[in-house]
Amino acid sequence: MTELPLIGEAVAVAAEPRLAGARIGVVTFPGTLDDRDAARAVRLAGGTAVELWHGDSGLGDVDAVIIPGGFSYGDYLRAGAIARFAPLMSRIIDAANSEAKLPVLGICNGFQILTESHLLPGSMIKNDHLKFLCRDQVLRVENSNTAWTLDYEAGQEITIPLKNQDGQYIADEKTLDALEAEGRVVFRYVGFNPNGSRRDIAGISNAAGNVVGLMPHPEHAVEVGFGPESLDGIGGSDTDGLGFFTSVLTKIVGGDK
Repeated sequence: MTELPLIGEAVAVAAEPRLAGARIGVVTFPGTLDDRDAARAVRLAGGTAVELWHGDSGLGDVDAVIIPGGFSYGDYLRAGAIARFAPLMSRIIDAANSEAKLPVLGICNGFQILTESHLLPGSMIKNDHLKFLCRDQVLRVENSNTAWTLDYEAGQEITIPLKNQDGQYIADEKTLDALEAEGRVVFRYVGFNPNGSRRDIAGISNAAGNVVGLMPHPEHAVEVGFGPESLDGIGGSDTDGLGFFTSVLTKIVGGDK
């Protein structure tokens, strides 16, 4: 029988000393829910998680940034719309668009913030069934060459928890065609489209591949015994989300795929 770690005990599965030097910033806004989960995922992958506050004036010396899920500012105006104007977001936008191309991952509300800040195209609106939905969701990895997907294979199917109310990704046909043609659709829903997203899109990237946004939550699928198992024989293990975090660490330290 496999020995499971105690709840709250973050044991790195990739305990490589070279990875520990990679510093991943995790942003907290008023209403953020999954910042601690994201930080834990970074530690489990072998990196160092750095707390960042939305009102900070600088990013410090982080090597990448995660904008986690939740309900920033209560989604009072539009999901992610107020968070886009936080002081730290200006620094993130500049760093992501700079020559250094800071890796940025937006998860759920983080994805919404990335579209509101125009780091990613398109918009997020309410699910087509107008209800909050929480389920384990199978995704297909369409692009394994981004900073956050290097440890996956193109065409690989993974199972990741999903929980959202404003998760329907929309864009005009010209934008959708461009995303498809440029290989910027990073994840697609498999078997069931949970929110009506155009072309079953679950996640996309910018042109450089350093910025990725997706609706499902990879930080909830990083530990044996505490994540989703395969659904109806498709998808993978309950640690399918860990590859996001090991991918960016590998990218930072200069490792090969």
